[in-house]
Amino acid sequence: MYKFEKKDKQGILTITISSEEWEKALDKAYEENKGKFNIQGFRKGKAPKKVIEQTYGDTIFFDDAFDSSVSSEYQRFLTENTDIIPVEQPHVENNTFTADKGLEVTLKFDLMPEFKLPSLSGLNVKKAEVKVSDQEVEEEIERERQAHARYVETDKQVENGDFAIIDFKGYVDGEAFDGGEAKDYRLEIGSHTFIEGFEDQIVGMKKGEERDINVKFPENYHAENLKGKPAVFKVKLNKVEKKELPTVDDKYISDTTEFENLEEYKKSVKENLIKFADERAERDYEVALLDEIASKSNIEVPQSMIEHEVHHIVEDFEHRLSHQGMNLQAYLDYVGKTLDQFKEEKAEDASKNIQTRLVLQKLIKENNISVNHEELDKSIEDYATKYQMSLEDFKKAMSPNDYAYFENSVIMTKVLDLIKSKNV
Repeated sequence: MYKFEKKDKQGILTITISSEEWEKALDKAYEENKGKFNIQGFRKGKAPKKVIEQTYGDTIFFDDAFDSSVSSEYQRFLTENTDIIPVEQPHVENNTFTADKGLEVTLKFDLMPEFKLPSLSGLNVKKAEVKVSDQEVEEEIERERQAHARYVETDKQVENGDFAIIDFKGYVDGEAFDGGEAKDYRLEIGSHTFIEGFEDQIVGMKKGEERDINVKFPENYHAENLKGKPAVFKVKLNKVEKKELPTVDDKYISDTTEFENLEEYKKSVKENLIKFADERAERDYEVALLDEIASKSNIEVPQSMIEHEVHHIVEDFEHRLSHQGMNLQAYLDYVGKTLDQFKEEKAEDASKNIQTRLVLQKLIKENNISVNHEELDKSIEDYATKYQMSLEDFKKAMSPNDYAYFENSVIMTKVLDLIKSKNV
């Protein structure tokens, strides 16, 4: 038997297990666990319940009986009250047991926030106007020019802007340290890639020269054992290269692109920049629309949901750090923060993520948004075409997760199209 009430956005569930039901739960716990006990005079698993209780204490089966009986009643409550959605595992607020009345347990849990969507019309959000300046076009052309640079070996001394191909090995207190050694490392002098002062001391070296370079690790260096420590790097210069950049003219354009001249190329660059800028503006517009709806929905997110989301944010960040060869603690040491401070900083992002998800779920439900087979196939086919594959071949290589991705993508597009249609 149970009784439920809502209070302060929490669910309070009082479960009553009668004395008879409690005895059945104890008997069940005995049957499930009797094989674990070795008692003199009885074969393993054959000792009577009373004997086990006398040997190990009257409450030996209480925990298992409690878990099974309360869990069973809690699951019955959820089945019979599908509109009640807990967002965390319930915790026991209190419990009492008497021989005549049985067991009474009070469970508490945060509930899924209840809210109403605002009107989708007249949201105070506008898509940014897309403009691309001539300077941005020139900057893009310069990036391409840099990508086509040639690196020519020279016998001259290293100068700022040169590329030094070096072997090095670092020592602290006379001992080599992990991660302080490399062969044929290509270092751009003046890029400030290495510790302050390192690149300056490469200037003036010639091919084949060896030199000891003295530096000091920063106080906020990510490796705890190197923070603030003076270090010596033994460096050998294997090669010096100078960067040679092509002249951007009609010949360069016709040789490196599908265009005949610089004017045509600039026009194409501008068109592409406008396209990419428009795509960014569209994404920003969509995010802003959802943020506005979430803000007007006044969703009060339970702390337990925020903590759960923060946990996922930290896990994802830690995973991305691992691909860069760094762990979370090293990162926190580098930025001078504790894990608790980092989590606190992510709490606002976590709350926004949750609000956006809840808004999307409600929009999908209230507008009966779904995906049919034709729409799903069209989305997959559009993607497969980019890889010059047929729909059938592409689908053969797809996993269930891939199908879920495309289905969610179509639904997301429908939701956003609905919102944007109300704000034209």
